[in-house]
Amino acid sequence: MSALPVYRWRLAPDGLATRRQLRAQGLRPGGQDVAAQLERPRRRRPPLVAYLYRVDLAAPVRPMTPARWGALAKANRARRLCPECGRDAGYVIPASLGTCVRCSYPEGIPDGIAA
Repeated sequence: MSALPVYRWRLAPDGLATRRQLRAQGLRPGGQDVAAQLERPRRRRPPLVAYLYRVDLAAPVRPMTPARWGALAKANRARRLCPECGRDAGYVIPASLGTCVRCSYPEGIPDGIAA
């Protein structure tokens, strides 16, 4: 196994991109292995690491089909339903609460929390 080339922040050669950069171009890694590593130094902490992929080997992003749109809508709808009262909260229920704000705070909503 060979070691990955490591580049400093903003010094990667042309033809390499992160997943986000590929996605902005309408591409995805498409099963290819990581080509290089990018490191952004930080003070008193380990560097931030990003993996780079070759742009010439990237594949186009798969289009969303009606079935995939439907599955996504169903998943988002499930994240809005309160498991306790069964109502649509109108927002994605925070995992930290587990229920809608009304069920989490039946005695009254504290200041700073939107209902």
